[in-house]
Amino acid sequence: MRDGEEQAVIGLWEACGLTRPWNEPRRDLDFARGKASSEILVATKDDRVIATVMAGHDGHRGTIYYLAVDPAEQGKGLGRRATEAAESWLKSRGVWKVNLLVRSENAKVLGFYQSLGYEPNDVVSLGRWLDRDG
Repeated sequence: MRDGEEQAVIGLWEACGLTRPWNEPRRDLDFARGKASSEILVATKDDRVIATVMAGHDGHRGTIYYLAVDPAEQGKGLGRRATEAAESWLKSRGVWKVNLLVRSENAKVLGFYQSLGYEPNDVVSLGRWLDRDG
């Protein structure tokens, strides 16, 4: 991701329904960008942000977040290529497994990831806020 693309990236996340009221997207972007263990990868077309993916790892497992493709560009393989780019970024850092979270009601996205070889893990995801207000 380049400087100056922040608003376009957040706008794409919003257009794709990835943002939630309890997660400030600018905070997520700033926290992940350009760190040794995380990065935001961006695809552009005619200087317009058309796809993003956030990749990160904890030294053991990788995670993919914020995979977004401009609705006008969907169905052209960008989601697959963004996923592959995130996986490549993680592999280059020695990460051997990647996880991601998909809302259970999002059948379209579940089907997309299953077509790429992702399968449900037999786990329950738990969470707890450490600092809800940041």
